[in-house]
Amino acid sequence: MKPVKDISAGELRSIKGVLFDIDDTFTLEGKIPAEAYDALWRLHESGLILVPITGRPAGWCDHIARMWPVDGIVGENGAFYYYYNKQMGRLMRRYIFDPEETRKTKQAMEEIRDEVSRRVPHARVSADQNFRLFDLAIDFAEDVPSLSKDEIDEICAVFRENQATFKVSSIHVNGWFGDYNKLTTTKLFLSERYGLDWEEAERSFAFVGDSPNDEPMFEAFPISVGVANVNRFIDMMKSHPAYVTARPGGLGFAELAEIIVHSRS
Repeated sequence: MKPVKDISAGELRSIKGVLFDIDDTFTLEGKIPAEAYDALWRLHESGLILVPITGRPAGWCDHIARMWPVDGIVGENGAFYYYYNKQMGRLMRRYIFDPEETRKTKQAMEEIRDEVSRRVPHARVSADQNFRLFDLAIDFAEDVPSLSKDEIDEICAVFRENQATFKVSSIHVNGWFGDYNKLTTTKLFLSERYGLDWEEAERSFAFVGDSPNDEPMFEAFPISVGVANVNRFIDMMKSHPAYVTARPGGLGFAELAEIIVHSRS
C-alpha cells in the first residue's frame, strides 16, 4: 500500500465521486469527528457524488440518505440502496430482495443467533438489530469488550455451517442469505442512478474503507484507500487497498478529502 499522498494528479483529476465505509472509516472511536463531517461537506460543495457503502441497518440508512450531504447510500452490506429525490420530495428505495422474502429465512436466522450465543457466550446481537431488514449482526467490538480472533472465527464458522453469506467489519460479523455484497449493489446503484457502465465507474470513483467487508471494493477500484487502522486487518484480507492514509478513521477520511478538494481548486 502506498501513502495516500502518492495518488497521482491524473488519478485525482479522474475522480467524479467518493464511495466510503462508515464505521471506523468515517467515524473514529464511535463518533463522527468534526474534521470528517466538514470534509464531507467540502467534497459535496466540490460537486462530487458521495455514497456511503455500509453494513449499517435500513433504519440508519433512511436517516443518512435524508440528512447527510450524500447522493445515496448502500446499506446492510448491499441488501439495498436508498437516495433522496429532491424533485419529488421523497426517499427512493431499491431492494435486492423484497423485504417480505426475509420472513422465509427468519427461523434460520434465529437458529444462527442462538447457536452463536451457545458457542461464543461473550458475543451479542448488535444493538442496531431492530433497525435491520435483511441481515443478522453479531457484535464483537462495539458494545461488548473486544473479542479474540478465535471467537470471531467461531462466529464466522456458525454462519458458514448454516450456508449463510457473512462479512467481518471492524465491529460486527454480518450474515445474510442472498447473493450480494457491497460491490454488487454499488455497481447497480451507479448504473441505475447515473447510467454509468462499470468500466467508466471504476475509473471515476475512489473508495475508502477499513476492514475485511470492504475487500470487494478494495479489489474493484484502482483508487482504493484504507484509513490507517486498516493495518489491523491486513493479515485477514487477500485484497488490500492501493493507498493508505497516515491518520485513522474519520481523520484519515478528512486527510483523503483534503487531497481531493485541493486537486480540484
